[in-house]
Amino acid sequence: MTQWSKELGLGKTMMTCLGDPRRDLTEALGVVMDHPDTKRALGNRRCKRFSMLVDDGVIRAINIAAGKDDPAGDKNPYVSFAEKMVEDLNTLYP
Repeated sequence: MTQWSKELGLGKTMMTCLGDPRRDLTEALGVVMDHPDTKRALGNRRCKRFSMLVDDGVIRAINIAAGKDDPAGDKNPYVSFAEKMVEDLNTLYP
């Protein structure tokens, strides 16, 4: 995650990339991607594609891209993109 953050140029921004190798947070948030097709393709359970706005330790918004017929969120990943997060910020903090 550190290298990915560096490549994205996040060092001097308010964004933080975090890893969850044991899925502790993933399971606590209920965003485990455990659809049989994705498990077969990826080998183990992964985290769904999502973005989350956390302010002072409180989750203010969570945007999960997965759908019933799209467990990986490939059809509509946009709900987890930065533009949606900016929209959430503008709504929560006008």
